[in-house]
Amino acid sequence: MAMDQYSENIKYDEEFFVNSRDNKLFTCRWTPHKQEPKALIFICHGIAAECSVSMRGTAARLVRAGYAVYGIDHEGHGRSSGQRCYIPNFGDIVSDCANFFTSICEKPENREKKRFLYGISMGGGVALLLHRKEPTYWDGAVLLAPMCKISDDMRPHPIAVSALKMVCAVAPSWRIIPTPDIIDKVCKDPEMRKQVRSNPYIYRGKLPLKTCHELLMVSLDIEKNLHEVTLPFLVLHGGDDIVTDPSVSKLLFEEASGRDKTFKLYPGMWHALTAELPDDVERVYSDIISWLDERSDCAGSVPETF
Repeated sequence: MAMDQYSENIKYDEEFFVNSRDNKLFTCRWTPHKQEPKALIFICHGIAAECSVSMRGTAARLVRAGYAVYGIDHEGHGRSSGQRCYIPNFGDIVSDCANFFTSICEKPENREKKRFLYGISMGGGVALLLHRKEPTYWDGAVLLAPMCKISDDMRPHPIAVSALKMVCAVAPSWRIIPTPDIIDKVCKDPEMRKQVRSNPYIYRGKLPLKTCHELLMVSLDIEKNLHEVTLPFLVLHGGDDIVTDPSVSKLLFEEASGRDKTFKLYPGMWHALTAELPDDVERVYSDIISWLDERSDCAGSVPETF
């Protein structure tokens, strides 16, 4: 299926592939219609989210800036098959992304192009694990409110964590933990809240027990190994984020071993940085595109900035 979502300058394509577990996964791509992209950007979306609708605005901005953008709906998400939001093994998501992303990177016309990961919330955790899997493969990552640690306000009590592990062994797909509607606390722009609630591909039900356990374990693993991060990255976080912890994004900046690292903290902003009020959204995208442009054009590393 192919269609132009925006204008004659942006080419949009959709495609499905079957992963190693026989799940049919949805992928999409936005590319400049009349020019060669200066680099490739690979989107890793968050929990319960998807790419084709939610990432339209982001993709359009990045394509207009000269980039090719690729997205994949994780198993059980969006237009991909699988139980809704059921993640029995977080490593499977990482492997699916690695397989799809590298299939694009290794095409003859793309082998010389730079490759950037773009991770949002849980997708930030996916991006960091992709880097861990192949430390020198990626040229950089943009991490928006990445899942390096679940906020203390959202983290279950240690007793509940122990109980969760035991119940997961018996009934991993149970959906018994109440999931609050946090859209009003994640998206500041009322219009963006309406768009999220009207998106048929976004899941808004209870999360399976195993998914909750996987997210918690992965966030703990990432938090303990921030020093292993060596790729260039830009990490952006809202100061009033109640979903992922902005202090751990700062810790990522401080502990990562690489020299090319940038941390942007936006006081008063929430979890969904691209669903803020218009002026703030412009500032976020300006920071992202400026960072990408500097690393797409330069041959050497760029020093760390705060």
